[in-house]
Parts: sequence; C-alpha cells; structure tokens
Amino acid sequence: MDGHRRLWCNAGMPAATDVDAAAAPAFSPLYRQIKALLTQALQAGDWKPGEVIPSEAELAQRFKVSQGTVRKAIDELATDNLLVRRQGRGTFVATHAETQVQYRFLRLVSDDGSADRLERRFLDCRRLRAQAEVARELGLRSGDAVVQIRRLLSLRERPVVLDELWLPGAAFKGLTAERLAQWRGPLYRLFESEFGVHMVRAEEKIRAVAADADAAALLGRAQGAPLLSVERVAYTYGDRPVELRRGLYDTTTHHYRNELS
Repeated sequence: MDGHRRLWCNAGMPAATDVDAAAAPAFSPLYRQIKALLTQALQAGDWKPGEVIPSEAELAQRFKVSQGTVRKAIDELATDNLLVRRQGRGTFVATHAETQVQYRFLRLVSDDGSADRLERRFLDCRRLRAQAEVARELGLRSGDAVVQIRRLLSLRERPVVLDELWLPGAAFKGLTAERLAQWRGPLYRLFESEFGVHMVRAEEKIRAVAADADAAALLGRAQGAPLLSVERVAYTYGDRPVELRRGLYDTTTHHYRNELS
C-alpha cells in the first residue's frame, strides 16, 4: 500500500534512504518520510517564512506518492506550527509575523483576563564568550561567541518580566542594541526576517525564586519577593537550539498559563 512502500523521488530530490535515520528510519510510514523531506526543505530555505508551498497535487507528483499521503504529512506539519493552512489560498510556511504564531510562546496573562500588549525596553545587548552552562544549552563550545540581550517587559506601564537571552554569535552577526531599539515587531520576527532563524518549538523549566537586588529594583519589588523563574531553550528546524532565555516574572497581578493536550 502507498502508506508503507519505499519512497523514490524525482531527480534532485533525496530518496527516503537519504533522510537522517533518526528522522525517517527504514520502517517509518511513508507520510512520515514525506514529512521529513518537507522539513528538510524548510530547513534548507526552499520556501521562506510566509511563502506558499507547492500544492498537495504538485508535491504528490514530485514525490511519486498519493495526494492523501502528502496531506497527512502536511497535517502534521501544521499541527507542529511549521505550516499554516489558509482556506482557499493554500498552505504557507509559518511566520512569527502572524498573531497566532508570534504569541505562541507568550504565557503571561492578566488575572482579569484582559489581553494587554507588552511594552519592552532593551537594557543591554553585547557580544560575549559563552560560559560553559550557556554553551551547553546552545550546543556550542565553551568560549564561543554569543549575543546576550537583557530587556524589561511591562504591562500597563508596570514592569512584569525581566528577560535575559543568549543567542549563538555566528547565527546573529550584526545584531546590535541599535537594531533592537529600531525594531517594532515581535523579536522572533526580527530573528526570522533578518537572520533566517525561525523558532519552531521550545522547552521550559519553571521554579519559584526570590528577587535579588537587581531584579527587585527593575521590577519594582522588594528584595526577596517571590518571582517565577522561567528558563526556555528555543529550537529551530532540525531540533537545533538557537536561543536560551531566562525570565523572571512578577505574578502579583498576572499568571503564567499553559495549555496541555
């Protein structure tokens, strides 16, 4: 049956056996092999964020499989937020310019349920040598170049999040404090449009901590006041870590919301 036979592709396209064994082993269902090939194309930049991908019929012809197999692969990529279906228009590469995508990693919600826009103020942006812990999280070597960003996020003019970010220096050459200050859109959209880095998933660790003197002063809290510490590693295509973020959240009037499924 189509869902289990070996995949052979047109000239110029990799066969299933060329796909990384971890992503598409020999016994993998055919639609998962197609998913792996499409993910490779996204990773290679064949289709840019916001661009439409070929139709299911075109992809089915290219990969020599049924249209249903392609549809199942695209369905999974849409569930993974890598692609976005638009009724009557086609399937597009997800972009952080879209509201449903740009706020996918934002979990701070006002206790009264209001949807306020976060205002940001960048405190610092500099290039450093990665300490061992940061290097390990980003898959770098100790001493490799990283970009460190510190910023303060406010709701209704009240500081609620103190963020510290580390980015691989090689992937973010040219990122400066001036460029950050000029940017008006979502930060991940900047990473995507100007540095070709698209965040597709993230892992987080959360714990309660006491505010140190610096965090207390910036967040307007007493030293030792309870804060929520959120450490996030964000990944791009191929499960490559491209951002380490450590945020301190004041949840006095807000809460951290997760949806589990």
